[in-house]
Amino acid sequence: MSKKINAEMVDEENPEWTDEMVSQSVSFDSLPASLREKLKPTRGPQKAPLKVATTIRLSPDVMDAFKSTGKGWQTRVDMALREWLAEHPLGG
Repeated sequence: MSKKINAEMVDEENPEWTDEMVSQSVSFDSLPASLREKLKPTRGPQKAPLKVATTIRLSPDVMDAFKSTGKGWQTRVDMALREWLAEHPLGG
């Protein structure tokens, strides 16, 4: 059975690995410490105001709708809530 490929998810610059590519790879831990240190990702300064991590309960259909839009769905939830708040100011 062959796997269906979603054309929108294909990244030409970063193709799916072949078995040969996997067999030629080395683990990050096997690299010299000096190289591992240089390759370790570092985070730059925050470009936008910090967001607050939270846990909320959403209806399955709402979650499915946002998740189906792909990467960045949480940002789109945030934008939808901001838009709703702009149209429905909360008294307080």
